[in-house]
Amino acid sequence: MSTFAIVVIAVAAVLVLLFAFGYLGALRRIRHPRTGDRIAAADRALEQARASDRGWDRDGMADVVIQALTAERPDFEWTKIELVLVDDKPGVANDRAVMAASGPGGIVRVTLARHEAGEWFAELVH
Repeated sequence: MSTFAIVVIAVAAVLVLLFAFGYLGALRRIRHPRTGDRIAAADRALEQARASDRGWDRDGMADVVIQALTAERPDFEWTKIELVLVDDKPGVANDRAVMAASGPGGIVRVTLARHEAGEWFAELVH
């Protein structure tokens, strides 16, 4: 057998092993029970970073969510309110955000929008 054939076989074997171990690692990561939680947490962190980078007042937005929940869902009890989506389009009046209030009764999402002056209001409670 030539030296070239031995090198080709060795390289092919290494590539097959790398592919197999990579595939098994990816399967293990996908099947991990907390993978979905980790992805959701990363998405929330990204949306929070995008919102704070654009000068949005997260505390003011949370106050609007609390007012909307008190008016629309007075029996709903929440333990935390999280920013889950930022839709920052050109123009202040085109900005949208979705915040999720979660508690023992489940999750209620509130879609927020902005007036031209910049103040937030609850557009939809769902």
